[in-house]
Amino acid sequence: MHESESSVKDAKLVISGESIAYGLNILQGIQSETKSSKKSLKDVVTENEFEKRLLGDVIPPSDIGVTFNDIGALETVKDTLKELVMLPLQRPELFCKGQLTKPCTGILLFGPPGTGKTMLAKAVATEAGANFINISMSSITSKWFGEGEKYVKAVFTLASKIASSVVFVDEVDSMLGRRENPGEHEAMRKMRNEFMVNWDGLLTKDKERVLVLAATNRPFYLDEAVIRRLPCRLMVNVPDAPNRKKILRVILAKEELAPNVDVEAITNMTEGYSGSDLKNLCVTAAHCPIREILEKEKKEKASAVAENRPTPALRSSAGICPLNMDDFKHAQEQSRTGSCLC
Repeated sequence: MHESESSVKDAKLVISGESIAYGLNILQGIQSETKSSKKSLKDVVTENEFEKRLLGDVIPPSDIGVTFNDIGALETVKDTLKELVMLPLQRPELFCKGQLTKPCTGILLFGPPGTGKTMLAKAVATEAGANFINISMSSITSKWFGEGEKYVKAVFTLASKIASSVVFVDEVDSMLGRRENPGEHEAMRKMRNEFMVNWDGLLTKDKERVLVLAATNRPFYLDEAVIRRLPCRLMVNVPDAPNRKKILRVILAKEELAPNVDVEAITNMTEGYSGSDLKNLCVTAAHCPIREILEKEKKEKASAVAENRPTPALRSSAGICPLNMDDFKHAQEQSRTGSCLC
């Protein structure tokens, strides 16, 4: 990047001192940005103990570690999220005219289990450069009556202080389900009402970029008032054959594969698999070469003991064979019989 021409001496690339200094400056800049983002969270002034406890669970965008490139399919969903979330952050001048183009503040991801809803939520926070607040029942409930509502209120006051931020509610039906349930505890109803009241208050603050992102496998169990506050609803379905192929290529990108591995064949034999199922299949297949080495070591040790010879040394990772097609077929048979390692 620093020099237009590079010199080669004795079949080796020669890098000048200026180029090394240039690279070090870039690296120091990246590190300083990461430190400043972490420091900014530590410097947030909390008003009460509830915000202070929730602040410890906030994940800065640099620590999430998931981007849209890590998701091998769902191109339509990713494009929609980029338009609804990233574009208003990158080009705010396009959304300042009128009232109808205001950025979306509530998105619902729904679909079968294992299709990548949580990964999408993390990728949205990373790509948008927003702090990630993962809300669960354990983080906002308390044994003391009335403290649950205070935790819920603290979620939104803290989100406004550290904006841009993404408030992620996984399995949202368990927290914000229908209010007609006769067996529901009064504390849960109060927490739900407090959540929706503060959520509506959030909508009036245009300058604070806070997004509530919810995910569920059962959208029909959500309360109607909650659905109204989630105007954008995206279905994350089980991938079809082309998308399964994309997911497999992402999962196997860093693995050593034998020449006989046919991704197209693996795609055809995994009809109906979700993204999580494909990951589990590849993990099980990756254990097959390790299991073969353990079996060889066991036989060699037994043979050495029988012949009164020294026990041979254990094999290293260099002896692990590349993944082959038989490993994937064996992994699929294990997943059918329920004996999968994962």
